[in-house]
Amino acid sequence: MKSLEQLVRPNIRALKPYSTARDEYAGGEISTWLDANESPYDNGLNRYPDPHQRELKRRIARLKGVREGQVFLGNGSDEAIDLPLRIFCIPGRDNVVSIAPTYGMYRVAAEINDVEMREVPLGDDFALPVEALLAACDEHTKLLWLCSPNNPTGNAFPAAEIERLLRAFEGMVVLDEAYIDFAAEPGFLPRLDEFPNLIVLQTFSKAWGLAGVRLGMAFAAEPVAGLFARVKYPYNINCLAQETLARQLDRDIAPHVAQIRTERGRMARALAACPAIERVYPSDANFLLVRTAAPDRLYDALIAAGVIVRNRSRVRGCEGCLRITIGLPEENDRMLRTVQDFRP
Repeated sequence: MKSLEQLVRPNIRALKPYSTARDEYAGGEISTWLDANESPYDNGLNRYPDPHQRELKRRIARLKGVREGQVFLGNGSDEAIDLPLRIFCIPGRDNVVSIAPTYGMYRVAAEINDVEMREVPLGDDFALPVEALLAACDEHTKLLWLCSPNNPTGNAFPAAEIERLLRAFEGMVVLDEAYIDFAAEPGFLPRLDEFPNLIVLQTFSKAWGLAGVRLGMAFAAEPVAGLFARVKYPYNINCLAQETLARQLDRDIAPHVAQIRTERGRMARALAACPAIERVYPSDANFLLVRTAAPDRLYDALIAAGVIVRNRSRVRGCEGCLRITIGLPEENDRMLRTVQDFRP
């Protein structure tokens, strides 16, 4: 890979980050806080949160088997998606490369930052087009976006193919593992130290069931994670989010993940037997992508039955497809009854 000196925007290299009131003292037992223009009336929320989320990062580092300095916490994964573009890409000059179809926020974030997004279609059965991705890169390509398991296709890409990209690409590889808890194989987080150009995104919204907290994670080598911390807004994770997550971290999510995997298999088999369904794609995520001859009509039939799924039929590469999240067994059965009764 190129050096960070070559990859990082010059203004970011020179940036002096905003210093909060709590950054400027060297410790000590403080009992009277008159530094940050806060209200002195204690209601549980009158003080600013820890801008560095130190205790939370320590616990997450232990949970994930990484070092504290490799952890970045963001306001949802959206912040962790936006920051690499702001750190590495010069607007109007640099570009990024992504697979397609994939999570739409990558393109939105690139367009907001005035960075060209080059999309490379997935191969047959949504295979990872390694050589085509590398061929799409040039001297101004700073980021390569991968989502594995991929949204909306549901498949995880072989580790050897991701490794090939990590070794061959000269910029930063952003690997979104939002659905990794539902996959059969482990992700790349245990291999973080092997690849200095790897940024792994994960989330508490899926397997942890904390979408309402809006707290995402990025993991990278310490110098890269340090750049995230330098560029983020000072108090990006509010008190309630930090406190809620801290209470949840000791919870065992394995039973819920196991049930979703079981239901995913049951729904895949049941949907494949429905007359309206032409194909159920293999999934390593908490959803299924299914193809039907009448996606709009089936979508409307599900809405009429009080069930909402995601119509992906207008996404290039997902023509005719609906994406169905795995819910509780009774919710899945309600959806299945409508699909079983539907005739194209």
